[in-house]
Amino acid sequence: MTKVSSSIDIAATPQEVWDVVMDPERLHEWVSIHRGLGAHGHDHMEQTLCLRGVNFHVKWDLAESDEPRVAVWQGRGPARSRAHTAYRLSAVNGGTRFDYENEFKAPFGPLGAVASRALVGGVPEREARASLQRLKALLEKG
Repeated sequence: MTKVSSSIDIAATPQEVWDVVMDPERLHEWVSIHRGLGAHGHDHMEQTLCLRGVNFHVKWDLAESDEPRVAVWQGRGPARSRAHTAYRLSAVNGGTRFDYENEFKAPFGPLGAVASRALVGGVPEREARASLQRLKALLEKG
């Protein structure tokens, strides 16, 4: 299992941040590993992501939503892999603290987890930070 957590303060209201992060059509503007969007609606989406030059598809379902504070997505990827992504937004100093968490469970138990760590290393953490920086720049450019 690979778990990544990152936070950033953004000079925008929680609602403004929520409106961007919950709009699948805007993922390409801030998610650094996003490569494509398939079928999607308010509570589900199909997304193509890329790590280390390899594209893979994830089907996401919105498991929890408390606008504009919390969104939790559950994902199913290739070879029965699973992902859990949470967005937590809180008002701070006239802006928003965006807490991001992603947990990836590789298929094939402990052996799959070891292989996953060897293949992706620190890439998910770097990409999470890059995505949050892009989100901040997008929302503050205004």
